[in-house]
Amino acid sequence: MDVVNELYDTFIGDYIYAFAYPKRTALYDYPQATNASAQPFSSWQYEPSTSFFSITPSKAAYMSEWSRDNIYRQAINLFLITWIFGFVLYFVFATLSYIFIFDKETMKHPKYLKNQVRKEIRQTMESMPGMSLLTLPFFLAEVRGYSKMYDTTAEGPGMWYNYFQFPLFLIFTDFCIYWVHRGLHHPRVYKTLHKPHHKWIMPTPYASHAFHPVDGFAQSLPYHIFPFIFPLQKLAYVFLFVFINFWTILIHDGEYVANSPVINGAACHTMHHLYFNYNYGQYTTLWDRLGNSYRKPNLELFHKDKKKSDTEWKKQVQEMEKMVREVEGEDDRTYVVPGEEKKTN
Repeated sequence: MDVVNELYDTFIGDYIYAFAYPKRTALYDYPQATNASAQPFSSWQYEPSTSFFSITPSKAAYMSEWSRDNIYRQAINLFLITWIFGFVLYFVFATLSYIFIFDKETMKHPKYLKNQVRKEIRQTMESMPGMSLLTLPFFLAEVRGYSKMYDTTAEGPGMWYNYFQFPLFLIFTDFCIYWVHRGLHHPRVYKTLHKPHHKWIMPTPYASHAFHPVDGFAQSLPYHIFPFIFPLQKLAYVFLFVFINFWTILIHDGEYVANSPVINGAACHTMHHLYFNYNYGQYTTLWDRLGNSYRKPNLELFHKDKKKSDTEWKKQVQEMEKMVREVEGEDDRTYVVPGEEKKTN
């Protein structure tokens, strides 16, 4: 995250902190400045966060009491980056998925809630600050050098690891998320933490981040733990962070393309939202198969004419309601049933 933090400081943070908390101590020499620069400057010296590129800081970078390496400034930056930029990333990708991929016929399903998209976005907006705050200690520790992240190949295990880190990351996080997710379905924690996400029986892409903040943080924890256990290249970490968010949206997009016994795509994850106790995995079905919790998606989901049929939806509803009573007791959610006033988005 130090690469992202540097970009944020360069284009936004330097100017905010120079204005909000200006340097008021003795005069320091600003690098390459002239004698006409009769302003107080910090003695902090710029060091690029990565050797792959560097951006020469403006004068504003040296004009705050809180230099870029100040722990309080870093904490504020990382919280805002995780919260605001995380929400922008979510909203842009989810909107693109909603417009171009999501099957709008899903909104006619009897378990699709009235005004569901609005509710999904609202829950995400309410949860993002909490998830960002819980994530902050990990990002702060990374930026301050306590993780095993590296920059160049010479600093890492070797060229072979530049490629191996990607499958290792996916295998490790897939395994951990499976057990975290399965644990969230334990009766003692489910109703408090995970049930808010299961309001979305037929989710849209906007449901991808609509969690209770502790639930969302718990499922992201393996991502943040990984670079403290295994080496991880800095730019690869940024790429994987974007990929994770993108994948989370994809498995909620309702477009059942991947009919694979290996990939845990939208069809597999729909089985989880419908029937609760199956398909806890994130990327693959491996751990579900080993944990005896895999459920093969209904074949009807891969046929456009059958997946929206009254017969298929009735079958889904009957089994789903049975599972609700077993898992949650009486269902306290309200639905618009077929024949009533048309649901709105």
